[in-house]
Amino acid sequence: MAFGSDFEDDKDMSDINMTPLVDVMLVLLIIFIIAVPVITHSVKVDLPRADNTLNDIKPETINLTVTADGKIHWNETDITEQELQSRLSAESTKQPQPEIHIRGDRKVAYEHVMKVMASVQRAGILKLGFVSEPGQ
Repeated sequence: MAFGSDFEDDKDMSDINMTPLVDVMLVLLIIFIIAVPVITHSVKVDLPRADNTLNDIKPETINLTVTADGKIHWNETDITEQELQSRLSAESTKQPQPEIHIRGDRKVAYEHVMKVMASVQRAGILKLGFVSEPGQ
């Protein structure tokens, strides 16, 4: 260390020594030159082509209508409660399961709509909805 008051010596000490920086950069360059081919090395394989679009299968929609006199309609066809249960059991095994839309007349007794809902639940169908008219 120099403790003199000579200004010329201070000028020489203020320069940055670039040799260690260049040494470190060269070592890093050599490491990356060696490491990159090892990292990217892989076995050449001709991979098969596949289409990745989704198979969007829309579930069937079944409209169950309960009229004012308590009759049940399966998509416009008049059926009994026993037929309803057997049809729902058959539909519950399909994949994807159908969506059930219940349309109840406003004057029908609540009991009739509840019986249809219970039949859908017993069959194991998971998607159940109610259809109504929009209000004024």
